Amino acid sequence: MARNKRVLVFAGSVRQDSLNCKLALAAAEAVRSAGVEVTFADLRDYPMPLYDGDLESTGGLPERVKAFKELVRAHDAFVIASPEYNGSFSALLKNTLDWISRPEPGDRLLEVFREKTAAILSTSPGPGGGVRGLHRLRELLEMMGVAVLPAQLTVAKAFEAFDEFGRLARESDRSTLEQIAAALAQALRTEELALA
Repeated sequence: MARNKRVLVFAGSVRQDSLNCKLALAAAEAVRSAGVEVTFADLRDYPMPLYDGDLESTGGLPERVKAFKELVRAHDAFVIASPEYNGSFSALLKNTLDWISRPEPGDRLLEVFREKTAAILSTSPGPGGGVRGLHRLRELLEMMGVAVLPAQLTVAKAFEAFDEFGRLARESDRSTLEQIAAALAQALRTEELALA
Protein backbone atom coordinates (compact mmCIF):
# COMPACT_ATOMS: atom_id res chain seq x y z
CA MET A 1 0.00 0.00 0.00
CA ALA A 2 1.25 3.47 -0.82
CA ARG A 3 0.59 4.72 2.67
CA ASN A 4 -0.05 2.90 5.87
CA LYS A 5 -3.66 2.14 6.55
CA ARG A 6 -4.49 1.72 10.22
CA VAL A 7 -7.00 -0.54 11.94
CA LEU A 8 -8.21 -0.08 15.51
CA VAL A 9 -9.15 -3.30 17.32
CA PHE A 10 -11.09 -3.39 20.57
CA ALA A 11 -13.58 -5.48 22.54
CA GLY A 12 -16.93 -4.44 23.97
CA SER A 13 -15.93 -5.86 27.35
CA VAL A 14 -13.55 -4.90 30.13
CA ARG A 15 -14.03 -8.03 32.23
CA GLN A 16 -10.87 -9.59 33.58
CA ASP A 17 -9.99 -12.53 31.33
CA SER A 18 -12.76 -11.56 28.89
CA LEU A 19 -13.27 -14.08 26.10
CA ASN A 20 -14.05 -11.28 23.67
CA CYS A 21 -10.82 -9.51 24.62
CA LYS A 22 -9.01 -12.74 23.72
CA LEU A 23 -10.87 -12.76 20.42
CA ALA A 24 -9.94 -9.11 19.81
CA LEU A 25 -6.27 -9.89 20.45
CA ALA A 26 -6.46 -12.81 18.01
CA ALA A 27 -8.05 -10.46 15.47
CA ALA A 28 -5.31 -7.87 15.96
CA GLU A 29 -2.70 -10.49 15.16
CA ALA A 30 -4.63 -11.72 12.10
CA VAL A 31 -5.03 -8.21 10.69
CA ARG A 32 -1.35 -7.48 11.34
CA SER A 33 -0.44 -10.69 9.50
CA ALA A 34 -2.59 -9.48 6.58
CA GLY A 35 -0.21 -6.54 6.21
CA VAL A 36 -2.10 -3.75 7.95
CA GLU A 37 -0.94 -1.56 10.83
CA VAL A 38 -2.94 -2.35 13.97
CA THR A 39 -3.64 -0.55 17.24
CA PHE A 40 -5.22 -2.57 20.04
CA ALA A 41 -7.28 -0.52 22.52
CA ASP A 42 -8.65 -1.64 25.87
CA LEU A 43 -11.85 0.21 26.83
CA ARG A 44 -10.71 -0.15 30.44
CA ASP A 45 -8.28 2.68 29.61
CA TYR A 46 -11.16 4.92 28.46
CA PRO A 47 -13.73 4.89 31.27
CA MET A 48 -16.82 6.92 30.36
CA PRO A 49 -19.87 7.93 32.37
CA LEU A 50 -23.27 6.84 31.11
CA TYR A 51 -24.26 9.17 28.30
CA ASP A 52 -26.13 12.15 29.72
CA GLY A 53 -27.18 15.07 27.52
CA ASP A 54 -27.08 17.45 30.50
CA LEU A 55 -23.51 16.39 31.29
CA GLU A 56 -22.56 17.00 27.66
CA SER A 57 -24.29 20.38 27.46
CA THR A 58 -22.66 21.69 30.64
CA GLY A 59 -19.16 20.25 30.25
CA GLY A 60 -18.79 19.06 26.68
CA LEU A 61 -17.31 15.66 25.96
CA PRO A 62 -15.37 14.11 28.86
CA GLU A 63 -11.62 13.88 28.25
CA ARG A 64 -11.60 10.07 27.96
CA VAL A 65 -14.39 10.28 25.39
CA LYS A 66 -12.38 12.82 23.38
CA ALA A 67 -9.29 10.61 23.59
CA PHE A 68 -11.10 7.52 22.30
CA LYS A 69 -12.92 9.52 19.64
CA GLU A 70 -9.59 10.81 18.34
CA LEU A 71 -8.23 7.28 18.34
CA VAL A 72 -11.15 6.15 16.17
CA ARG A 73 -10.76 9.20 13.94
CA ALA A 74 -7.06 8.43 13.39
CA HIS A 75 -7.79 4.95 12.01
CA ASP A 76 -9.21 3.90 8.67
CA ALA A 77 -11.12 0.90 9.98
CA PHE A 78 -11.90 -0.95 13.14
CA VAL A 79 -12.56 -4.46 14.37
CA ILE A 80 -14.93 -4.97 17.28
CA ALA A 81 -15.20 -8.18 19.29
CA SER A 82 -18.56 -7.86 21.00
CA PRO A 83 -20.05 -10.00 23.74
CA GLU A 84 -23.73 -10.84 23.50
CA TYR A 85 -25.88 -9.81 26.45
CA ASN A 86 -29.54 -10.86 26.35
CA GLY A 87 -29.55 -11.05 22.56
CA SER A 88 -27.83 -7.72 21.98
CA PHE A 89 -24.41 -6.17 22.40
CA SER A 90 -23.04 -4.80 25.64
CA ALA A 91 -24.15 -1.58 27.31
CA LEU A 92 -20.46 -0.66 27.56
CA LEU A 93 -20.09 -0.80 23.78
CA LYS A 94 -23.34 1.08 23.15
CA ASN A 95 -22.35 3.80 25.59
CA THR A 96 -18.92 4.14 23.97
CA LEU A 97 -20.40 4.45 20.49
CA ASP A 98 -23.06 6.89 21.72
CA TRP A 99 -20.47 9.17 23.32
CA ILE A 100 -18.05 9.26 20.40
CA SER A 101 -20.90 9.84 17.96
CA ARG A 102 -21.57 13.21 19.55
CA PRO A 103 -20.44 16.11 17.32
CA GLU A 104 -17.94 18.66 18.51
CA PRO A 105 -17.66 22.17 17.02
CA GLY A 106 -16.83 21.84 13.31
CA ASP A 107 -17.89 18.17 13.09
CA ARG A 108 -20.43 16.90 10.60
CA LEU A 109 -23.09 14.56 11.97
CA LEU A 110 -21.50 11.18 12.82
CA GLU A 111 -18.26 12.37 11.22
CA VAL A 112 -16.03 10.05 13.24
CA PHE A 113 -17.74 7.04 11.60
CA ARG A 114 -17.97 8.30 8.01
CA GLU A 115 -15.91 6.45 5.40
CA LYS A 116 -14.85 3.83 7.95
CA THR A 117 -14.86 0.10 7.39
CA ALA A 118 -15.48 -2.41 10.17
CA ALA A 119 -15.32 -6.12 10.86
CA ILE A 120 -17.40 -7.54 13.70
CA LEU A 121 -16.76 -10.64 15.77
CA SER A 122 -18.21 -12.32 18.81
CA THR A 123 -17.66 -15.29 21.07
CA SER A 124 -20.13 -16.73 23.52
CA PRO A 125 -20.45 -19.89 25.64
CA GLY A 126 -23.68 -20.70 23.80
CA PRO A 127 -24.10 -22.49 20.46
CA GLY A 128 -24.82 -19.26 18.53
CA GLY A 129 -21.50 -17.63 19.34
CA GLY A 130 -23.13 -14.21 19.77
CA VAL A 131 -24.80 -13.99 16.36
CA ARG A 132 -27.89 -12.15 17.64
CA GLY A 133 -25.79 -9.42 19.21
CA LEU A 134 -23.78 -8.98 16.01
CA HIS A 135 -27.00 -8.55 14.01
CA ARG A 136 -27.92 -5.58 16.17
CA LEU A 137 -24.37 -4.19 16.18
CA ARG A 138 -24.26 -4.38 12.38
CA GLU A 139 -27.55 -2.45 12.14
CA LEU A 140 -26.23 0.30 14.41
CA LEU A 141 -22.87 0.68 12.67
CA GLU A 142 -24.42 0.75 9.21
CA MET A 143 -26.97 3.33 10.37
CA MET A 144 -24.02 5.50 11.48
CA GLY A 145 -22.38 5.28 8.05
CA VAL A 146 -19.86 2.48 8.64
CA ALA A 147 -19.29 -0.06 5.86
CA VAL A 148 -19.43 -3.39 7.74
CA LEU A 149 -17.84 -6.37 6.02
CA PRO A 150 -20.44 -8.99 5.03
CA ALA A 151 -18.41 -11.80 6.63
CA GLN A 152 -18.36 -12.00 10.42
CA LEU A 153 -17.03 -14.46 12.97
CA THR A 154 -19.09 -16.03 15.73
CA VAL A 155 -17.15 -18.37 17.99
CA ALA A 156 -19.48 -20.79 19.78
CA LYS A 157 -18.74 -22.74 22.97
CA ALA A 158 -16.28 -20.07 24.00
CA PHE A 159 -14.92 -21.89 27.05
CA GLU A 160 -13.54 -24.52 24.67
CA ALA A 161 -12.53 -22.10 21.92
CA PHE A 162 -9.19 -20.84 23.26
CA ASP A 163 -6.02 -22.66 24.19
CA GLU A 164 -3.93 -22.05 27.31
CA PHE A 165 -2.19 -19.13 25.59
CA GLY A 166 -5.46 -17.38 24.65
CA ARG A 167 -5.25 -18.36 20.99
CA LEU A 168 -8.16 -19.75 18.99
CA ALA A 169 -8.05 -23.52 19.35
CA ARG A 170 -10.25 -24.58 16.43
CA GLU A 171 -8.88 -24.49 12.88
CA SER A 172 -12.27 -23.45 11.49
CA ASP A 173 -12.35 -20.35 13.72
CA ARG A 174 -8.75 -19.44 12.88
CA SER A 175 -9.42 -19.85 9.16
CA THR A 176 -12.52 -17.67 9.23
CA LEU A 177 -10.68 -14.98 11.19
CA GLU A 178 -7.82 -15.01 8.66
CA GLN A 179 -10.33 -14.67 5.81
CA ILE A 180 -11.98 -11.69 7.51
CA ALA A 181 -8.59 -10.05 8.13
CA ALA A 182 -7.67 -10.55 4.48
CA ALA A 183 -11.03 -9.10 3.36
CA LEU A 184 -10.51 -6.06 5.58
CA ALA A 185 -7.00 -5.52 4.19
CA GLN A 186 -8.36 -5.85 0.65
CA ALA A 187 -11.17 -3.37 1.36
CA LEU A 188 -8.62 -0.84 2.59
CA ARG A 189 -6.43 -1.37 -0.50
CA THR A 190 -9.45 -0.94 -2.78
CA GLU A 191 -10.42 2.25 -0.98
CA GLU A 192 -6.88 3.56 -1.33
CA LEU A 193 -6.81 2.85 -5.08
CA ALA A 194 -10.15 4.62 -5.50
CA LEU A 195 -8.69 7.72 -3.87
CA ALA A 196 -5.42 7.64 -5.83
